[in-house]
Amino acid sequence: MAYVDESFHEHPTAGFYVLAAAVFDRDSEGARQTMLGLRGGRRTDKLHWNEMDARQQTRAAQSVARLPGVHLVTIGTPVPRKKQERARRASLRRLVYELHGVGVTQLMMEARQDKLDRDDVQLVTDTRYDLPKDTRLRVDHQRGAAEPLFWVADIVAGAVRADREGVGIYREILGSLVQVFEVSC
Repeated sequence: MAYVDESFHEHPTAGFYVLAAAVFDRDSEGARQTMLGLRGGRRTDKLHWNEMDARQQTRAAQSVARLPGVHLVTIGTPVPRKKQERARRASLRRLVYELHGVGVTQLMMEARQDKLDRDDVQLVTDTRYDLPKDTRLRVDHQRGAAEPLFWVADIVAGAVRADREGVGIYREILGSLVQVFEVSC
């Protein structure tokens, strides 16, 4: 099963879109507990990379690095202003191919708006037609606060984004657990 979250860097000419999938076996209760432990007593309903300071980000990356699983990331570039959704679609299409390659049959995405969620499902369905005939890949949406494994994907996306922005320490901590695929938008 894969849990997907994203990060976006807006820039007039050098924007990029990061889509991260945290891939786990069915038994991932230990990872959930790790994420809940990272959230601790915060007054937020979910853990979010952009709300952490550098010390918390380092701790989060170290915690993710100790979890079983692999993380696949697509980075869509360049992304002009106001073309974020187009970059998301290109990145998601590539991510579906890569997830198929590692045997993922269920994709959980963080819920956004109903129409955008339906667009995600349609894109995954359309992409499946380009894969071998017996390919099974189901996509569902869920609120990010309801599933701590989305937070793993958020941390991975944040670390990869920080690396692209010149702060490589978090990406280094994650090491070979992260596979990055470039997508031309």
